[in-house]
Amino acid sequence: MRTSTSLPVPSPMSRRLFLTATGALSLGAALTACGGDSGVSSAATKPVSQADIDKAMKTPTELTFWTWVPNIAKEVALFEKRYPAVKVKIVNAGQGTPQYTKLRTALKAGSGAPDMVQIEYQAIPTFTITNSLLDLRPYGASALKDQFVDWTWGQVSGGDGEVWAIPQDTGPMGMLYRKDIFDKHGIEVPGTWDEFAEAARKLHRADPDVYLTNLAANQPAAWHGLQWQAGAKPYVTSGKSDITISVDDAVSRKLGEYWGGLAKEGVIGVEPDFTDAWYTALNKGKYATWITAAWGPVFLSGSAKATAGKWRAAPLPQWDAAKPSSGNWGGSTTAVIRSTKNPIAAAEFAKFLNTDPASAKMFATEQFFFPATKSLLTDPEFVGQTPSFYGGQKVNQLFADIGTTVNSSFQWPPFLDQAATDWTETVGKSLADRTDTVRALGTWQSRLTTYAEGQGFTVKGS
Repeated sequence: MRTSTSLPVPSPMSRRLFLTATGALSLGAALTACGGDSGVSSAATKPVSQADIDKAMKTPTELTFWTWVPNIAKEVALFEKRYPAVKVKIVNAGQGTPQYTKLRTALKAGSGAPDMVQIEYQAIPTFTITNSLLDLRPYGASALKDQFVDWTWGQVSGGDGEVWAIPQDTGPMGMLYRKDIFDKHGIEVPGTWDEFAEAARKLHRADPDVYLTNLAANQPAAWHGLQWQAGAKPYVTSGKSDITISVDDAVSRKLGEYWGGLAKEGVIGVEPDFTDAWYTALNKGKYATWITAAWGPVFLSGSAKATAGKWRAAPLPQWDAAKPSSGNWGGSTTAVIRSTKNPIAAAEFAKFLNTDPASAKMFATEQFFFPATKSLLTDPEFVGQTPSFYGGQKVNQLFADIGTTVNSSFQWPPFLDQAATDWTETVGKSLADRTDTVRALGTWQSRLTTYAEGQGFTVKGS
């Protein structure tokens, strides 16, 4: 990580809202079309020979790649240099939701879809349920598993061993904090959430204009990340049409009681994030911590320049200090659309983009993405950086270590937009209004269950 002289251009999920994934296509229709078939035949999983790969990569081919990554032409140029016969057309079809909506429209129309697409981890189930993504196993993707942080492979893999995408970047969650504010008020870095709550009360009593943190009422991504850290399993799918929804289970209610309680007490902020007011608050010291992810340090160094040198980083406080854990917030992959007419070249591109050492390193140094590859996360040049914004702390090393504690079993629902919308209108609203968050969890559970059943899912409760 290096201190940026200008605000880094963030990828929308990683730095902003919990982007939705589903569009106009009815999931009910999708389920009817899919039936119980996974869409993966024995022929589809037969390995492609090296001879066929060599032939395909020497055949003049044009691929279309949908991505919102800024300046990604530099990484693509590395691929084209390696394979001169293959040209890649880069298209920015929108960031997150707009791209997914256009993609679904093209898939439904049967034309206009790209060969490869950038897709966030949490959006993958939305497209695999409609059999829109190519299983990359026949193209050698399974052999790449050990190159990536363990939990990321669980995010791109199917229950039957399918490989739906290649990881690109990650967002293990940690805590950035104002050392000067902590020192002024005699606050130790909290190691547990109980200590965090006591510190929140202590700080706000000492200075009513300062809060220990802000839990944004418009940010379901952060909530899901906190669920992930706490060991919740809000969505567990089985097959194409069975899902267990547990957003109101014991673990989630523990979170509701904790954060809803702090909000009711008035000792944490709940204002929307990534707004002008929120940026101003960070620069003026209204918030002493930011619960964020591994992309947060670079983002903050560009958006809160007035506070340079005052911040440090730490792991999230723990529910069980003896069993360190974290969640993830953000990160993308490269997937291949199943309808591509050039599956070999498209699969080779997805693999190269995210495993070629020069390309993977470029994402970390040009776009400031937090790596998904183990090699970069142990590279002394990367983890040894000591940005002055954080007082010379090895922040990359800290988040690399945090990444090893992210649980690999967390799943996302195939109706992400509904989960995000319903959270904002129930749990998020309870935080904003400082009302009963536990009750709001029950409403969220009920709304999601009703929606899922209406879309043809068989739903089990928590």
